[in-house]
Amino acid sequence: MTWATRGALAAAVLCVLHAGAAMAGKKYSPGATDTAIKLGQTMPYSGPASAYGTQGRTEVAYFNMLNAAGGINGRKVELLSLDDAYSPPKTVEQTRKLVESEQVLALVNSIGTATNAAVQRYLNTKKVPQLLVSTGATRWNDPARFPWTTPGFASYAFEGKVYGRHIAATTPNAKIAILWQNDDAGRDYVSGFKEGLGDAVRNVVKEASYEVTDPTVDSQVIQLKSSGADTLFMMATPKFGAQAIRKIAEIGWKPAFYVASVASSRVQTLQPAGLENARGIVTATALKDPSDPVWANDPAVLAYMKFMRDWYKEGDPLNSGNVFGYTVAQTVEHILRNAGDDLTSENVLKQATTIKNLALPMYLPGVVMNVSPTNYTTVNALRLQRFDGDRWVVFGDPIVVE
Repeated sequence: MTWATRGALAAAVLCVLHAGAAMAGKKYSPGATDTAIKLGQTMPYSGPASAYGTQGRTEVAYFNMLNAAGGINGRKVELLSLDDAYSPPKTVEQTRKLVESEQVLALVNSIGTATNAAVQRYLNTKKVPQLLVSTGATRWNDPARFPWTTPGFASYAFEGKVYGRHIAATTPNAKIAILWQNDDAGRDYVSGFKEGLGDAVRNVVKEASYEVTDPTVDSQVIQLKSSGADTLFMMATPKFGAQAIRKIAEIGWKPAFYVASVASSRVQTLQPAGLENARGIVTATALKDPSDPVWANDPAVLAYMKFMRDWYKEGDPLNSGNVFGYTVAQTVEHILRNAGDDLTSENVLKQATTIKNLALPMYLPGVVMNVSPTNYTTVNALRLQRFDGDRWVVFGDPIVVE
């Protein structure tokens, strides 16, 4: 064998070794390859909560934008967004399809408390990440029992405490009524709200709940007004929130009105209710409102508006559901970029639960994301805002509730 032949053979061996080392550095679970990452979610594109479906469309559009720019770490991201009609049995069916037939790497930002609860044990048993669920129920922050499930935003109980504390601090003698959806989400909101009231909880004079199958909440609103309450806290989805706001105006009731963020969308709730009818309503948020002139020249808001023009033309950029979907998609992007070439279920979960002081572009000043392996809570604070008949106006400092 000549020296030239030996040299060529050595070079070939080195190439094989380098290729093997490179391949060894790449680890994949089902749903990930050298060129693609497949994710899944369920969304209520039909049914009683269909107004929320725009959130999923925004997320699909965001990944389409990323893919056009080269994807994430050289991989195209496919988000399979399936309709579950906000029905737990349908959620089970669609989630099994995503896991067993489509073999997605992770579920991301599926909407609904009851719907996510229906598949939580299944996904945890399968060790498929159920990330950033679009519901604030306290059950999502339970790493000891359900380590593969993480929440997408502040818990409903946390948000409820914010409203309770504000009422107790500003109107301690208020006569308080509560309207809530009869499910885990509603119970969490009411529990947090009462805890935030502290001693002022004795001022709650009437509560009324509704079922998602009810045609209207008109009778509940009339009952609450009859109690003599001058302050109302409402937890409702957009359809019922709009009904309640309209009915309150129709019967001439003018309570100090606090609305859970899930029913605060200008497009989904306030416009159907009549913007003038919504004047004075207070809610909490962690996100910038693109309609607020304060952010007219903000680079993050300008980038969001451009994204909506270019990639989701049929979507309303002022819809808070779209702002939230955009922010969640950026969170998923952060997780996947940090996962690098180790796209195993275990590492994706690790990246999702080791987030430190992440200030996403559309967060309000003073709001950051922190997630640890022992505490899956996401945002650290919320800010109050009041509707002035045209737009939401943020007031006060960020409120942190332990």
